[in-house]
Amino acid sequence: MRSILIKPNFESWRCAARRLLHAGVEPAAVLWSDDADEASLFAEESIIPESGGVPKVSAAFLDIARSATAHTDPRRWGILYRMLWRITRGDQRHLLEMPTDPDTRLVRNWCKAVGRDIHKMHAFVRFRLVGVGEQSGREQFIAWFEPEYRIVRLATPFFVKRFANMDWSILTPHECAHWDGNALQFTPGVSRDAAPDEDAQDELWRAYYRSIFNPARLKVRAMQSEMPKKYWKNLPEAPLIKGLIADSRKRVKTMLETEGLPVKPAPKNSYLESLRRLNDQPASSAD
Repeated sequence: MRSILIKPNFESWRCAARRLLHAGVEPAAVLWSDDADEASLFAEESIIPESGGVPKVSAAFLDIARSATAHTDPRRWGILYRMLWRITRGDQRHLLEMPTDPDTRLVRNWCKAVGRDIHKMHAFVRFRLVGVGEQSGREQFIAWFEPEYRIVRLATPFFVKRFANMDWSILTPHECAHWDGNALQFTPGVSRDAAPDEDAQDELWRAYYRSIFNPARLKVRAMQSEMPKKYWKNLPEAPLIKGLIADSRKRVKTMLETEGLPVKPAPKNSYLESLRRLNDQPASSAD
């Protein structure tokens, strides 16, 4: 039995899996661990050759493995290696196209859970201004988020694309991401105390959230499904939600009882007038 200690990320698993596959080590002979304390209970990791003769796998499998390794189920390393073995050495190249296979079904369920967590991170990260860089002169922002899985590396390219013109850090208990306008870097996770609680823009954001809240379209169950309560504690608008929900019926009643405003006359504009004249002209009859 080989005890393999890796870092809890896709790159570390992939490197170890390639070496094991090249050495012809069967899945049942490998004990995976991403916990240093746990790994110390077992035999010392054997040296495995690093280069040469590794069978190629599809990009689809690598994409699935990259997503599944972000899950926190301790079985993921061994199951993914078993799938890799079955695809490359077990003559099961179409394993991913077998939804009834237990390994395939479990891994795809992990990927779905990870995908939902990424979606929540994209929706509920709130940056707070903490200062301006002395050399760059760029505003610096920090956000705190508590994902269910280790999704930071999968989720942050979205923020690089959307907030490329500002410096930011996203802090999580698992891992932290930092963008300085040129490169994306990752550091170990931190505690909640490392992130700011408030900034001057929080009140502005709450005012905006209050103004766009439409009580006539409120569906509490749907809202809580998309924005579960476990995320509320880190959202600056969260203190408003309970009051807005409680006041929604009264506001809808007021909206219904309020008379509509008179329609304002169309503004005088030569271009708009020419369009109206063209629209008013009768259509020419066909020859």
